[in-house]
Amino acid sequence: MLAADMPGSVELTQRDRAMLGGDRGEAAAVAMRILVTMAGVYGADRLLDIEGAHIDGCLYHGDSGVDFAELLVAGGGRVHVPTTLNVGGLDLLHPEEFAGTAERRAKALRLMECYEEMGCRTIWTCAPYQTTPRPAFGQQVAWAESNAIVFANSVLGARTHRYGDFIDICAAITGRAPAVGLHLEQNRRGQVVFDLRSLPPALRSASWLLPAIGYLVGERCGNRIPVLLGLEQANEDGLKALGAAAASSGAVALFHAVGITPEAPTLEASLGGQDAEEWIEIDVSDLRAGLESLSTAPGAAEAGARAGVDLAIDVVALGSPHFSPREFSELLPLVERHPPAGSVEFVVCTNRLSLDELERRGSLDRLRSLGVRVVVDTCVVVAPILRTPAGGVLMTNSGKFAHYAPGNVGFDVVFGSLAECVRSAQAGRLWRDAELWP
Repeated sequence: MLAADMPGSVELTQRDRAMLGGDRGEAAAVAMRILVTMAGVYGADRLLDIEGAHIDGCLYHGDSGVDFAELLVAGGGRVHVPTTLNVGGLDLLHPEEFAGTAERRAKALRLMECYEEMGCRTIWTCAPYQTTPRPAFGQQVAWAESNAIVFANSVLGARTHRYGDFIDICAAITGRAPAVGLHLEQNRRGQVVFDLRSLPPALRSASWLLPAIGYLVGERCGNRIPVLLGLEQANEDGLKALGAAAASSGAVALFHAVGITPEAPTLEASLGGQDAEEWIEIDVSDLRAGLESLSTAPGAAEAGARAGVDLAIDVVALGSPHFSPREFSELLPLVERHPPAGSVEFVVCTNRLSLDELERRGSLDRLRSLGVRVVVDTCVVVAPILRTPAGGVLMTNSGKFAHYAPGNVGFDVVFGSLAECVRSAQAGRLWRDAELWP
């Protein structure tokens, strides 16, 4: 029996029932069955129309993902709304960057091909909001990939619940999603206020500190919706980094930065006219704790206060979320002044549109000549890209890389500013700018 036929089940339109009955083919019927079942799990009483989707299921984690995609392709699966793709398991433009087995390569490639066959846009990036026409304020979408979800909800003001593998493509094929969670206005009210106004203005506007703030916010608020006071000077790349870190350390899918994000012109608006459930004052000691939590290598966090810690750096990895053209414009002059040592692997992950921009500027050849590997379509923490054996120390300015690298690629991590990453790569040892650290 279909979930739609059970007592107390999800209310379906005539079009929904037609899809369930196979009027749009077997793949759409399968997708609708899954959506209806998951809507019941979520507690939704109906489905709603979406206008776009972003798919995370195109990244190879195992055979089940390939089997499911093959099932949809065989059933005539085609996306019903404009749909973009998250990172895959390969850099398709530079296959030599892959360092895994031939079997894994073949399966990752087949999975990516399946999603292309279903009509998805092959941008292969975790930051679709910086490469493609973006969803508008209030627009309903079904996005997967944690940092993309939080950016869509928080910075763009679009509406998406947290989606993961399989249900994301089901929403894209049917053009429908459960009417639940952050799709609904009443569930988007801020709950926990993080007051950053006691921090010196220079710290609040320092983009390299925003991942630490995001990580701290995620740890302390869990799956509640945070409201951030005092970030009026943050730029888009900084908000991108903050959201990615908050979604990594917690379950943050929406934050309200008062005075910046669309639903938070004022504190009162961000709280929906109600009182905050909790008010947390963030001072320099909290920020320092956030920075320290992003480093796992012995002595790395303490080196912020004293530059005497001697720690070898094996890898510098940047670009999670994927590097933007603006971030590359900041990186290139630093690397030209301080090129990485031959003993340090230096990798930057980005998307194809950013790569095209680098090529137009003539910057790509300059970066490569200086020893910087620029990888597209994928990411070093989800695919075998690094050539350095696991067990060493990886340095990054990404809160998301810092969170996932120890478990995913087996490196201890040092978090630092972009300048610190570049100078450390040149020295082959941890270099700290003592003036940066609070």
